[in-house]
Amino acid sequence: MNDPLGPLCSIGELARRTGLTVKAIRFYSDRGIAPPTGRSPAGYRLYGADALARLDLVRTLRELGVGLPDIRKVVARELSLSEVAAAHADALAVQIRTLRLRHAVLTAVARRDSSPEEMDLMHRLARLSEDERRRLIDDFLDSVFAGSAGSGAFVGIRRSFTPELPDNPEPEQIAAWVELAELSQDGEFRAVVRRLVEHLEAEQEGARGGGPRPGLVPSVRELVGPVLAAGIEPGDGAAAPVVEALLAHDVHVLTRLEAVNDPRRERYTELLAVINGWPAPESWAPVLDWAVEAIRTHGKPQAGVGGQAE
Repeated sequence: MNDPLGPLCSIGELARRTGLTVKAIRFYSDRGIAPPTGRSPAGYRLYGADALARLDLVRTLRELGVGLPDIRKVVARELSLSEVAAAHADALAVQIRTLRLRHAVLTAVARRDSSPEEMDLMHRLARLSEDERRRLIDDFLDSVFAGSAGSGAFVGIRRSFTPELPDNPEPEQIAAWVELAELSQDGEFRAVVRRLVEHLEAEQEGARGGGPRPGLVPSVRELVGPVLAAGIEPGDGAAAPVVEALLAHDVHVLTRLEAVNDPRRERYTELLAVINGWPAPESWAPVLDWAVEAIRTHGKPQAGVGGQAE
């Protein structure tokens, strides 16, 4: 009897040494991946060291998910092992990204207690390619920055409005992206943002004509912050001087503040921060709420946009 550790071994011994079943070895042998070296006098297959090395490689590649056609090419030296490994590493990266995306969508659905319709929408929006996401957001930004996006100041503002969903998003980022995508398609919200951009354009135009001056929101925060911290109510007499200062800043200040104070604008910035991994933005709502109410209480009627009274 031949020594089982010698140059040739039976299919049973090969199975023991490789961890593969006899059936699997016969399968690979019949397909030329690990052919027998010879046969015993009784006609049984005998395998040498080359078959052992090939089957060890086959088992490893199969465990890594490499398909039989590629394994055959590697064994036949039609493809190098590094080429096959690189191709399958790329394929696995795609699969991992897909699984992460599915996990994020399902987690977001569970946390939001979403309806089947919401889950379907979330899944479809989350599966958009990077180019498709870019086109969706560009359509929104083009509509609100029409005519101004080319100017230097607005290039940076537009960029600050742009969400960048990472390749491996967290569930919170998926949920935020879906909500932001829905919000960007809201016609009323687009009109609000467009008004804000128009106000900024007018502010910049005024600055060019009369010299630099602080923006509206910084001015409001500077004027309102102290009285708000002091506990002065918008209807108190002590609020009147603040209102006069606000009206002196801009005759259309109420119209502008109402646009800035739209809760959808603040929600957009919150969602944007989640998607882009930025720190949570500071809420302007307390200061803006106070200013709007105080102006309505103490301010004189203003001419609104287009000459209409407030």
